[in-house]
Amino acid sequence: MGETQFSKRPINEVADYWNRRPCNIKHSNKPLETKEYFDEVEKRKHFVEPHILEFADFPSVKGKKVLEIGCGIGTATVKFAEAGAKKVTAVDLSEKSLAIAKKRAEIYELENVEFYHANAEELSKTVPMDKYDLIYSFGVIHHTPHPENVLKELHSYLSPNGQLKVMVYYRYSWKALWILLKYGKGQFWKWAQWVATYSEAQTGCPVTYTYSKSGAKALFASHGFQIEKSQVDHIFPYRIPDYVQYRYVKEWYFRWMPKPLFRFLEKKLGWHLCITAKKT
Repeated sequence: MGETQFSKRPINEVADYWNRRPCNIKHSNKPLETKEYFDEVEKRKHFVEPHILEFADFPSVKGKKVLEIGCGIGTATVKFAEAGAKKVTAVDLSEKSLAIAKKRAEIYELENVEFYHANAEELSKTVPMDKYDLIYSFGVIHHTPHPENVLKELHSYLSPNGQLKVMVYYRYSWKALWILLKYGKGQFWKWAQWVATYSEAQTGCPVTYTYSKSGAKALFASHGFQIEKSQVDHIFPYRIPDYVQYRYVKEWYFRWMPKPLFRFLEKKLGWHLCITAKKT
């Protein structure tokens, strides 16, 4: 199965997948839906993916309107709201994820957030039209059968001087190569299938597109966006068996690597392609 087959997958398969295990739900072993649980989820996420803080630039949204596509269990949602956003509109396809995110906002006593259960490919059918200063989507649109439809929708919601910040998976990454060698046994002709299957902590993701920088640029341009900045980042260096036990033990080939060299590799072979764009 190549990437062309992803467009044929029904959207309910994607929803079912994320309802079974919302993203980052196991980032803490504290009691679910408690403040202690959510605090630890945020701490762990930003420890493992510290580049998020620079990319999202939470303090910059003070007094602004933010639309988040694929809010998951609400880690970024809460950060935007706490940073003083005038309004945060959070959208997700997974009802279970959305329920947890709503509970999170209640626990943190945030009143500037509203939630919508919606398919981002048909956003305007559910979310009232408004103009947003920032549209943020981290690791989401590559999991929907038609990412191009999401971009079409988002164009209408972005203010003329607003920013669109999107993270999609990078095709020429260390993780894609690792998946292909570890699970695909070098079957390069099936790379799209293997990468999709093992792209997330829960195996069997029905849709996972990956993008080169040029491919992303063409996709965004064809839907009215000009990329201002495109940056590759993030290699996960920890051993999975230890990580799921909340221990941070690096793989042997990263353990003795100087930090400057590791950062160099992340900038070249990172899994996350972080894109900042504006309307053309």
